[in-house]
Amino acid sequence: MSNPLKFKDKNRSQFFPTVRKRVDAYFVENALSTHANRAMWAKSSFFLIGYATLYGLILSNQFGLWTMLGLAIVLGMFAAFIGFNVSHDGLHGSFSGRSWVNRLMGNSFYILGANPYIWKITHNIVHHTYTNIPGHDEDIELAPGLVRLDSQEDLRPWHRYQQWYTFPLYALASLSWVLRKDFLKFFKSKIGHHDNSSHPRAEYIKLFVSKTIYYICFLVLPYVILDLTWWQLVIGFVLMHVAEGLVLGLVFQLAHAVEGTDFPIPDERGDIQSAWAVHQMHTTANFAPDSAMAAFLCGGLNRQIEHHLFPKVCHIHYPAISKIVKETAHEFGLPYLENRSFGSALVSHFRLLRTLGQVESTKPGEHTILPLTQRVPEPSL
Repeated sequence: MSNPLKFKDKNRSQFFPTVRKRVDAYFVENALSTHANRAMWAKSSFFLIGYATLYGLILSNQFGLWTMLGLAIVLGMFAAFIGFNVSHDGLHGSFSGRSWVNRLMGNSFYILGANPYIWKITHNIVHHTYTNIPGHDEDIELAPGLVRLDSQEDLRPWHRYQQWYTFPLYALASLSWVLRKDFLKFFKSKIGHHDNSSHPRAEYIKLFVSKTIYYICFLVLPYVILDLTWWQLVIGFVLMHVAEGLVLGLVFQLAHAVEGTDFPIPDERGDIQSAWAVHQMHTTANFAPDSAMAAFLCGGLNRQIEHHLFPKVCHIHYPAISKIVKETAHEFGLPYLENRSFGSALVSHFRLLRTLGQVESTKPGEHTILPLTQRVPEPSL
């Protein structure tokens, strides 16, 4: 049974038709493809070649323990950057107009130990449709019971400290993904309220074969080839995933869990009383929009607003279309949420976690985010 939640656009908002028409016109007038350009191919090659090179250097057994540990940490970061810059666009079908190219790029997820098939369900279908809606978007369920982002969840004594212990949990995200999360999601009957009970037989084979190959490449081969004890190997493997998890966790959370983003609760009929695109403007935020480094490393995910409105457009074009989106949002009286730097977004995320760790449950139909005047003071970071 599919998710019954519906977006009720009673006001007949013209925001999305207008912004879509203007963005389409931008590509036509400039004779541009919405897919990857040379710069996109260049940086994708950089991250893929860099990842292979780092892995090869580690297996060369030509370095000392501390050097190999450093290489493993950088390898974990490159894994996250491949996820952002290559896999993500491929899985959204925005990398190329050719489906086989998108499949190839999306399948780069396998070399990171992740499953692209289950990701497309949890992210493309569920998260992009039901963004920040408690009980529907499982991406905001960081650690059920431990981290509170749902205003209707019972407030527990430990939640008052969640702004401190949530960040270390991000470090475990990649490790959990590789060892546990994909299996758990694959065999769940529902993801949010999405029916997940039936999968093609080929996907069962791909899941177990790809995981086995990954474990062989990153646990068995290094143990056989390198002059390492088992516990030294485990430390390197864990720290590689700690680095990857921190990068992944922070980038994704700074786009949806900062001050100003909404966590709307469906009404008594299970509906959201706004247009889908309007909902995206209330639940999504950008960070470091003027940073060339953020754009290069984060695969456009620092411009999450543009990504949620136009997931079929390659992220290399987000800086250009962001001007159109921002102007149109202001024209229609809609929020365009952004933190000017990575640091300010990080502090905002911290404050939001602290606020939600102290605020009692709200009723259906109420908003999670407190007015600015009621928020807790800014922490000294």
